[in-house]
Amino acid sequence: MQEKVIRKAFRAAFPRTIPILAGFMFLGMAYGIYMNVSGFDFWFPLLMSLTVFAGSMQFVAVGLLLGPFEPLKAFMLTLMINARHLFYGLSMLDKYNVPGLKRYYLIFGMCDETFSINCTADVPPDVDRGWFMFFVTLLNQIYWVVASTIGGLFGSLIQFDTTGLEFVMTALFVVIFLEQWMKEETHYSSLLGLGLSLLCLIIFGGSNFIIPSMCLLLAALMLLKKPLEKAGESN
Repeated sequence: MQEKVIRKAFRAAFPRTIPILAGFMFLGMAYGIYMNVSGFDFWFPLLMSLTVFAGSMQFVAVGLLLGPFEPLKAFMLTLMINARHLFYGLSMLDKYNVPGLKRYYLIFGMCDETFSINCTADVPPDVDRGWFMFFVTLLNQIYWVVASTIGGLFGSLIQFDTTGLEFVMTALFVVIFLEQWMKEETHYSSLLGLGLSLLCLIIFGGSNFIIPSMCLLLAALMLLKKPLEKAGESN
């Protein structure tokens, strides 16, 4: 009986993850290739994808691994980049309250794409929601692990000039920003982020502006939370 429940949940979850498969295969392979051309063996992206599974942060981690040992900077940068997961977690408290060890894997494996599916999916009444969310999470991580490992394995066989491949990380953030821009009714928060980032870039320079700009932006959003919400409501 349990096996039937699990199979039904898998069959319901897999079609929802096919668009993620298409995106993760490209980005994951790009990440694996980037790790390879940066001097890391294939098992580095494999282990990073298995244990970290943080998408954009894994791209950032390449520079951190190659740079001087700065644990505080790495911690702050990781916290700022993935701070949105705090809000993801709060919004999924009820849905992730499932029996067994599944809940712990659901917490670990949450990413933007998995959150979007598990948060909005209309799960059929005859499908176990806990197993459905588990398979969505597991399949998405498998896609990323396999793609990044393939990129790490075959990156050394690529004959074309890979200079500038790290720009895929910048492109990823640009796409995320544009998607958010198109979803917004007003653009005050986005413009605030652009303005403060530009200010910090001018003051601190290109090598040191990220953490100050993120800290300043977080403080500004906290202070301006109510005015920004009212501005959104008025439109």
